[in-house]
Amino acid sequence: MASLSSSAATVSVVSQWVVLPDRKSTIGDLKLSASDLPMLSCHYIQKGCLFHPPPVTVDVVVRLLKRCLSLTLSLFPPLAGRLSTDQVGHVYVSCNDAGALFLHAVAVDVAVSDVLGPVRVPECVKGFFALDRTVSYQGHFQPIMAVQVTELKDGIFVGCTVNHAVVDGTSFWNFFNTFAEVCRAGCRQISPAPDFTRDSVLISDAVLKVPPGGPTVTIDENAPLAERIFSFSPAAILQLKGRVNRSSRKWRDVYSVEITGGKVTSPLLEGTSFFNGGGSRQPTAVEISSFQSLCALLWKCVTRARQLPADKRVTFRMAVNCRHRLEPALDAHYFGNAIQSIPTYALAGDVISRDLRWCAEQLNKNILAYDCWKVKQVVEDWEKDPRCFPLGNFDGGMITMGSSPRSPMYDNDFGWGRPMAVRSGRANKFDGKFSAFPGREGGGSTDIEVVLSPQTMASLEADQELMQYVSN
Repeated sequence: MASLSSSAATVSVVSQWVVLPDRKSTIGDLKLSASDLPMLSCHYIQKGCLFHPPPVTVDVVVRLLKRCLSLTLSLFPPLAGRLSTDQVGHVYVSCNDAGALFLHAVAVDVAVSDVLGPVRVPECVKGFFALDRTVSYQGHFQPIMAVQVTELKDGIFVGCTVNHAVVDGTSFWNFFNTFAEVCRAGCRQISPAPDFTRDSVLISDAVLKVPPGGPTVTIDENAPLAERIFSFSPAAILQLKGRVNRSSRKWRDVYSVEITGGKVTSPLLEGTSFFNGGGSRQPTAVEISSFQSLCALLWKCVTRARQLPADKRVTFRMAVNCRHRLEPALDAHYFGNAIQSIPTYALAGDVISRDLRWCAEQLNKNILAYDCWKVKQVVEDWEKDPRCFPLGNFDGGMITMGSSPRSPMYDNDFGWGRPMAVRSGRANKFDGKFSAFPGREGGGSTDIEVVLSPQTMASLEADQELMQYVSN
């Protein structure tokens, strides 16, 4: 058995295979879009699920997963292909049936409680994923996808590693959940079907120039980092959302508003906008969502934990799904990257000293303004200067939020029950990289995977404003 890296010394690979689709692809080459190409300098996406032990032997599980992966690859031909670049410089996914990597690994000393129990995410989790630290450009030479099933002392982990220039989170979970559906049903199922069309504004004629050997990641892969999953219950999320929105409603709750001849009689409400509710009129205000409220809290608390100067500019980036923002909209299951990053800027002193509502409003107004015109503008700006996405925390004041608490990360059952937890590998992590997962209990619960420098993490864990909402 070949041991993995020292950081994951408890995980050993038993066997590996190249799995081919069970039928040949009928899809031609798919051109990478203006949202795909910037990801060529990012690591492959690494995410997977922790399960209770199946009621059959691991050998049976491995045979089942290999067979069903073959069936599922025929539904997702790009994942069995390779990247190719033509003479002009345009990059494609060649659906050439070259196959995906499948690995069977063991971690005999690792129990489910070792993965779930610690406050900090243990190092052994990094060994649950193949193609570690592979840069997406290497999809020209490496498999675009790898699936690794790792048997634990009392459970199993199914980890999936996929080229980030080929998929975003939406496409990733569409594949993963379909893979589980095929295994559970025992036959080829397809719900929902991926959409491989390439006829939107995201498809560009611009050429991304890459250096010899391809682009490299823009993060320090060896920087010391601390990682933790902060869990927020439905009750805590509701309480936080109420806190953020309460200030915008307090005038209605406390004061009786009377309008005579269209004139406001209370000086407290002068300059407030009103709506006509069929007789009575009340002040209106934008309601901040639960997730934006949570992001505002994290922005404030992390900025405080970093102990930045008051005049330091800080940035909160949020990845947004552009599928429904385009006109006409892309199919909800468009296969590829359809994401852009929304930056919100402020001074550290304002983020720390102003109330949580103010922080949330800064995020909210940028998200509300992100319409089809803005998506097209970002594409046009990129076409003027094609480049890879500069991932990282370059000035010490950045937070980048990825994934979504709305993603169906627990909607997969391979035949032995729903996952106990979702975890990710080492890929694309740096000081300030956050990822949002739905909580397993549902109902609006949310898990935030937080990666910070060890010093900042220690300060954050001592922040009472944050920890009053955290359930773990």
